Amino acid sequence: MSKRLTFLSAAALSLTLMLPAQAEDAPGVDTVLATVDGVEITLGHVIQTRQTLPPQYQQLPADVLFPGILDQLIQQSVLSASVEGEPKSVALAVENQRRSLMANLAIDAILATAVTNEKLQAEYDAAYGNVEAGQEYNAAHILVETEEKAKELVAEARGGADFAELAKAHSTGPSGPNGGSLGWFGAGMMVPPFEAATFALEVGAISEPVQTQFGWHVIKLNETRAIAAPSLDEVRGELEATVQQKAVEAQVLAMTAAANVDRSGAEGIDPAVLDQLSLDAE
Repeated sequence: MSKRLTFLSAAALSLTLMLPAQAEDAPGVDTVLATVDGVEITLGHVIQTRQTLPPQYQQLPADVLFPGILDQLIQQSVLSASVEGEPKSVALAVENQRRSLMANLAIDAILATAVTNEKLQAEYDAAYGNVEAGQEYNAAHILVETEEKAKELVAEARGGADFAELAKAHSTGPSGPNGGSLGWFGAGMMVPPFEAATFALEVGAISEPVQTQFGWHVIKLNETRAIAAPSLDEVRGELEATVQQKAVEAQVLAMTAAANVDRSGAEGIDPAVLDQLSLDAE
């Protein structure tokens, strides 16, 4: 072999030794990070623990979480080993937790295929297909204590006085400093006498004095606009949630009906037993 080939072979070997470990040596969920009296704590245990942390803790850097979670698992292992036997409450909690986790996986599978364009459209049509266009009103008012004062203000407003300035000067309501502006509102948002008077006005008109439990109002209707049902895209999130909920409920009912469920063991049990039994009582 030539000296040149020998040199190249040695260089290749050197580079190989400098490369990162092969994929099969990369850490996996079964990689053992620590043992406590022979009990293994794996990388999978650390990852699963991180996933159960509150969101504010999950956002911490990995170099902070990793040693902290590992220390916690080691300490839990030491503490749990100090307990003789496994209490019934722990065994039952583990069973319930496993049941819950597996049920959540089943629900995730249902949700993954629950929403389709056809189902969204059907839900939209059912919710909004028959909704008639409504009306919204933009109005201002002046609130005073007596009918006499209200009549005076009606005369001034109809005579050409600036309504907003009248409201600022005379209204006792919280909208007074804003010129009496109430913004946009629809049916059911104001007390009935106020609504009835407003809805009867032409745009730009000033009402006669209107009495409510708050006092006497002088109302000016500024503008109206038609309101239609929202578009599908505007309520897509709401519709998706409804479709998903219905899909889960339907699937759960169907699966429960198909299962061999025997509730006979619960017959004759007094519900008060929930408050009377201790799981770990001898």
